[in-house]
Amino acid sequence: MTLLIDTNIILDYLDKRTTYTPAIDLIFNKIFSNQISGLLAAHSITNLWYILRKQYSDSKRRELISALLEYFEITAVDKAKLLSAINRSDFKDFEDCLQDECAIAARADCIVTRNKKDFERSQTPVFTPEEFVTNFSA
Repeated sequence: MTLLIDTNIILDYLDKRTTYTPAIDLIFNKIFSNQISGLLAAHSITNLWYILRKQYSDSKRRELISALLEYFEITAVDKAKLLSAINRSDFKDFEDCLQDECAIAARADCIVTRNKKDFERSQTPVFTPEEFVTNFSA
């Protein structure tokens, strides 16, 4: 099973933010142990780099993102995905639409996000971390 992990879940995991839940740890442990495949959209990496600059030094961000790249596959953002996302006016948030386009292209089984309402028009099934753990963990 391949999960595209939304940027907000990565941030919850790295920073143990107030929105962090134990289900996130379960998902990451399954990715780290190769029980499931983790996937990130390439633009999530640049977003993480920018967002994490307030909490972490340059060298710490390099360390954190390098560690993620050891365990997660990356799906590229290209012209076709950008144009498709631009033309999908049913999505309110362009970045979330681009996440869905990346999930479609990579044939991800689902997207895991904290903001399901932002993915109402997703062509890929979407779950919160808790829903994923409840429905798919053995």
